[in-house]
Amino acid sequence: MHNNNRSTLSSGVRSLLIAGGLMTASLAFSTGVSAAGLTINQSLPDSAILSKGPGGESAVSAKTLSLSETELQQIRDGGYTAAIAMHYAGNDWSQAQVNGLQAAFDKMGIDVVAVTDAQFKPEKQVADIETLLARSPDVIVSIPVDAVSTAHAYKRAAEAGVKLVFMDNKPNQLEAPADYISVVSADNYGNGIVAAHILAKSLNGKGKIGVIYHAADFFVTKQRTDAFEATIKSEYPGIEIVARGGISGPNDGEKVASAMLTKNPALDGIFVVWDVPAEGALTAARTAGRSDLAITTIDLGIIAALDIARGGPIKGLGAQLPYEQGTAEAILAGYALLGKEAPSYVAVPALSVTQDNILDAWQLVYNQPAPSMIQDAAKRNEK
Repeated sequence: MHNNNRSTLSSGVRSLLIAGGLMTASLAFSTGVSAAGLTINQSLPDSAILSKGPGGESAVSAKTLSLSETELQQIRDGGYTAAIAMHYAGNDWSQAQVNGLQAAFDKMGIDVVAVTDAQFKPEKQVADIETLLARSPDVIVSIPVDAVSTAHAYKRAAEAGVKLVFMDNKPNQLEAPADYISVVSADNYGNGIVAAHILAKSLNGKGKIGVIYHAADFFVTKQRTDAFEATIKSEYPGIEIVARGGISGPNDGEKVASAMLTKNPALDGIFVVWDVPAEGALTAARTAGRSDLAITTIDLGIIAALDIARGGPIKGLGAQLPYEQGTAEAILAGYALLGKEAPSYVAVPALSVTQDNILDAWQLVYNQPAPSMIQDAAKRNEK
């Protein structure tokens, strides 16, 4: 998942990624920009948005957002500035968000004065926001590390007249439109459904499975697990959830999966709430000699993508589209600067990723071709 450190990536793989440009913010990504204005990628799926917002709001699809060329010019003429306050900036989800934001802000003529990294520490994020406020940005785009302990800092920003757009969740006691413009997220509920269907198909609709969930009060991960379990229970009577294990962080996946496999040696499959702990489950399966275990997850990280391309235990996943999410957040900031009414909750459609579409999916998620190792694996394992 986006809100946790990808510490499980080997240094060699990470070096390849950096060499290939995935971790580099200066890449020239394309956005949905034309003579007609600015939108997110209109070739994304038109699937219904199933997630609800933090306050139970129905979602508006990010594909409906747009700025005309006239509106873009109005924004350019304003000489506006923006800042980006991340919870953690060292993973591919965060970097893709920042890339999308920066590319769109560039098209809008908005100068990004700073990008901060709170390193998952609420107190650092509070300090980051205070530092940013000293630079008087017109816009701050951010994802709160903790919805409670950072709320006062965001409230101060709102009271100073800064236009706030949030990724995934909002701070407590802030309300739209008085305090912030909008929350933008992936369709996490939809991605949970996608992961359920992929796992069920890989098991031919029958078997015993485990669920590894996020043992924290975190809105987006709860939606994923709720959707996965509801879909299995309602649509696949031949599949039984026989084990559940909670993780508190990204590095708990191997430990929890290993214990699950020890207690349930006949387990046919496991759902893991995001891809980094799924990497741990993959390691646990190999250690247990369970190459036949089917795994599904959410988020298209490099290790998961490589295993899917190879035809390994990870059969597929539901993917977020962080680059497009960043573009949508920038467009909503533009709405605020223009005084244009904005929806309070916006979501980017879910994306089903399997071996059949792994290369196209990578292009959609990161707006660039898959690293060569994934391309090579996909070609070697073409059906």
